[in-house]
Order: sequence, then structure tokens, then C-alpha cells
Amino acid sequence: MLRSILNFLTFAVITLNKLYMKSLIKFCAVVLVVVIGCNNEKVANNAKQEVKHEIRSFDSFGDKILKESALNSDEMLTVFNAMKAGDTINVKFASRVKEVCSKKGCWMKLSLDDNSEAMVRFKDYGFFMPLDATDREVIIEGKAFVQETSIEELKHYAEDAGKSKDEIAKIIATKKEFAFEANGVLMNK
Repeated sequence: MLRSILNFLTFAVITLNKLYMKSLIKFCAVVLVVVIGCNNEKVANNAKQEVKHEIRSFDSFGDKILKESALNSDEMLTVFNAMKAGDTINVKFASRVKEVCSKKGCWMKLSLDDNSEAMVRFKDYGFFMPLDATDREVIIEGKAFVQETSIEELKHYAEDAGKSKDEIAKIIATKKEFAFEANGVLMNK
């Protein structure tokens, strides 16, 4: 009899625990969805405020993208800082072109703040930026990720940017970089 009662109590505890855990997991999932939804709405509202309501014309490169709902460079820096090497997210953001490949426009660097930048390459090398794109405002859409860039690659980019041999020789360490593969770009005319 005691054994039957213990078996029943064990069964009851396990069943209640499973029901409790399922309910707890469902509750946490609902809370997570609400929090993410609120944050996305807040980010979208902030981004919409950043887009000026004046009529602008854009040159379009790569896939056709819309200018609406782009993060600004400060918001994008916050996103990058929250990422680890190997993380990837799909995102759209607006910034200023800090530098562009001087040979054929096959990459560009976008300012995130005074000390940070994002290295942008173009999906499947399917399009390039004009060589005179420096200091122009752009909106890009694609995949953001964090990577370690090798010394060889850094030297290659420095060469493409027209850096001197002395500047290139000073590159002696890998660099953690904020990177982006753009599938579409809008650039202010």
C-alpha cells in the first residue's frame, strides 16, 4: 500500500512538474515575443523619425530596397556591439560613406561613430559603388556580422584604398571588424 501511494505521489509530482514547466515555457515565450515586439516597434519608430520627410532622390545599386525603417548609425553600432564573432543578422541601416575602394568600388566603409566603422562588401560581387561615393549618405540592406580580419586582407584593403607602403607595412595584427554584406544600396544623389 505504501509503495502504491509513493508511486502515485511520484507520478503526480512528475505530471505537475511537466505541466508547470510547459506553462512556464509558454509564459516566457509570450513575454519574449511581447518584449521583442515592443523593442522592434520602438526601433522602427525611432528609425522613422530619423528619416527626414523631405523628398530625396536616390541612386539604387543591387537589389531594390526601400528607404523606410532603416536604423541610424548609432543604433547599428549598438547592434554590432551586442554581437559576437560569428553572429549574423539581417538588417537595414543608414550612414555616411567614410571610404570606398579606389580601384573599382568593390567595398566601402561606413561610419558608425567617430571611432567605429562597418566594412561593407556586396553580395556575390554583383554590383559596385561609384569611386566618388565618399561622404555620401547611403541606406544599405543585408547581413551584418562580426569577424576577425586577417593581416593579409587588411593589407589588401589598404592597398585598394591607395595607402602608402609605409602605412601598409604598419599593419601587423588581425582586427575585429564590424562587417556587412549588402544585397542593396540606396545612395543620395
